Amino acid sequence: MAAKPPTLDIDPPLLNSANPWATTLDDLRALYACQSTGAVTTRTSIVDGFGHDPEKHQYIFFNPADHTSYGTTSTPAANASLNSLGYSPLTLETYLGFIKTIAAETPQPRRKWFIVSVTGTVEQVVEGYKHILSIKASLPAEFPLAMEINLSCPNIPGKPPPAYSSSELAKYLAGLAECRGSDDNVPIGLKVPPYTHAGDFNRLVEALADTKHLQQRECPVSFLTSTNTLGSCLVLGNNMLPGSGMGGMAGAPLHPLALGNVATLRKLLDERPEKELKGIQLIGVGGVSDADGYRRMRTVGATAVGVGTALGLKGVNVFREIESGLEGRWEVRSMAGRG
Repeated sequence: MAAKPPTLDIDPPLLNSANPWATTLDDLRALYACQSTGAVTTRTSIVDGFGHDPEKHQYIFFNPADHTSYGTTSTPAANASLNSLGYSPLTLETYLGFIKTIAAETPQPRRKWFIVSVTGTVEQVVEGYKHILSIKASLPAEFPLAMEINLSCPNIPGKPPPAYSSSELAKYLAGLAECRGSDDNVPIGLKVPPYTHAGDFNRLVEALADTKHLQQRECPVSFLTSTNTLGSCLVLGNNMLPGSGMGGMAGAPLHPLALGNVATLRKLLDERPEKELKGIQLIGVGGVSDADGYRRMRTVGATAVGVGTALGLKGVNVFREIESGLEGRWEVRSMAGRG
């Protein structure tokens, strides 16, 4: 039987989400150098690469109050984003190479997690997990790795997010439970979509619980990242997304829904009789741009808080702004590593 899944101890419990502003080596360097975060998340990648088309896969910033859109221009008037991006144009191996580069060029590293966001078929995800395990052995202890499996992108035509389907969730969970070894110490997480119905939440939690019974193994999931963008959204104006203009929405309008998702998942997991489900950690993502948003996410049960759109609008300094708005550094660090 596989060992109990390892947990994250992100300290301080603040990080970036998998997003366009975590794409390049320079992006990851800047995020790693930021002293106000305890982890860096890569943009979601695929083992075999994603067919990125710059004419189709784009993002815009906008103001939800009046629907003024600003293209990719960062402006204080915007607090939301809409994207049709899909996944990173860079492969998983490229991101693992970036992490090795950052480790090699950092003579005195401080301990900081790299959460490698991946997606693909079950077979591709399992292959990605094995790649991450292999590189972990070559990294200093100050560079712990985790894998986040993105099962929630709303922007892939003909491929609905697997996290909405019990049967699809079961396939991924069974594959991951099967591939984990007894001494694996890379935490595995699922990035889930914004749920809007009780059945969606129950479907996810039941799938996590069923893994143990079906495989006679511990549930392989250590954490959930909630939530991804909300699909099928439209912003009308001069700076629309290509084609239909539809995309996944993030930023301030998503915040109440994200809070509700984190609160609901925390409650359902804590009510389960299975000890390992109670221990699943939550990374709360959705519309956090300041200290108040951070506090709200922590209040509803987030172990750590992720930032996406605000990173695109403000740059890495957004994390220092959030920290400076808290009542002393202890408020940032409290509860690190819950689970």
